[in-house]
Amino acid sequence: MHAGPRRHHARLIPALIAGATLLTACGTGAGTSTAEQPAAKVTVTPAAGSKAAELGSRISVKADGGKLTSVAVKDGDGGDVTGKLAGGGASWTSDGKIRPKTTYTVRTKATSDGGRESARKSVFTTEAADKVNKLTNTPSNGQSVGTGMPVSILFDHHIATDRRAEIEKALKVTTQPHVQGSWGWVKDYGGQDRIDWRPKDSWPAGTKVSVKGALSGTNSGDDSGWFARDYNFGFTIGKDHKAVIDVPSHTLTMYENGKSVGSITGSAGSPQDPTRGGVHTVRSKNAAETMDSATIGHGDEWMLDSKWVTHLTASGTFLHSAPWNKSLGVVNNSHGCFGMSTADAKQVYDFLPIGSTVEVKGTSNTEHTDVGNGLEVWQETWPQWQQRSALK
Repeated sequence: MHAGPRRHHARLIPALIAGATLLTACGTGAGTSTAEQPAAKVTVTPAAGSKAAELGSRISVKADGGKLTSVAVKDGDGGDVTGKLAGGGASWTSDGKIRPKTTYTVRTKATSDGGRESARKSVFTTEAADKVNKLTNTPSNGQSVGTGMPVSILFDHHIATDRRAEIEKALKVTTQPHVQGSWGWVKDYGGQDRIDWRPKDSWPAGTKVSVKGALSGTNSGDDSGWFARDYNFGFTIGKDHKAVIDVPSHTLTMYENGKSVGSITGSAGSPQDPTRGGVHTVRSKNAAETMDSATIGHGDEWMLDSKWVTHLTASGTFLHSAPWNKSLGVVNNSHGCFGMSTADAKQVYDFLPIGSTVEVKGTSNTEHTDVGNGLEVWQETWPQWQQRSALK
């Protein structure tokens, strides 16, 4: 009596098993697990390997079959190398170029189109440079300077003409408040290449200035070498102190915020050696100095000790004490400088910070003072200065 039902169950069980098998097969066909998905292909350039990477390029990372979720790059000193993702994570490019003789470590994370996450580490070393170019910046970092001070960058080696535009683009000046200005290429009095940034007009007192040069890995010319680092410095504009020398009246007048705060008398250049005209920038100062005639083309005519020396041009236009001169305030008989009593020279020395301006009026000197003869950026009009830019 029970055989029939048992036979019925025997036939039903295989059918259920087959149905279960069919359902499982359908589920497997709909997709594979994340772990079985192929990882995104991540390519780092320069590639890892024993061959030194060629200079002049940026670090780039590319993801195929997915997107980058993280890129972290360290240089040989452990410093972070900044860069930017693009294309929704399809690529990453460093902000700056690779620098000479440096080992870089690139760590990436990526997610494939199928959702698989992967991580990778790549290490490469750059080739050494045959020659390294360096720079010296004026003002120095953290310095407080006068309202006429330019940013001045002096290079150790020549900058090739066809490299100047790229180098100028890598140099950024940021000011607070905003001040309009421009870079200009200059031949320094000592013969080296220089690039200066001057504001259109005098700096407002209290301006904060930041200068950054993303020069690492930049070639300055076939025979001039590569830059091996970036630069970052800043300075502050101090009080608005200026001076005006009126040659015919033998007078130097000091101004604060455009208002006269006192005048002193002295002696400017003689008719044979008239003081250079125009607006000069105080480039340096010495509390005591020996005046050597040979430095301004007068052989061994004199060797005199002077105090409170304020330097204008590199060729020797100074403000200084001249106690040996018995004609101060009466006759212009110097060799191009403006001489004063020791007490007056100290007053001027203390009043004029480095970077302040001294305008010379009424001189018979018609010789143009080259911009590189000191920090003489104010010898040119704003349109003239703008023509010195490689990006004009």
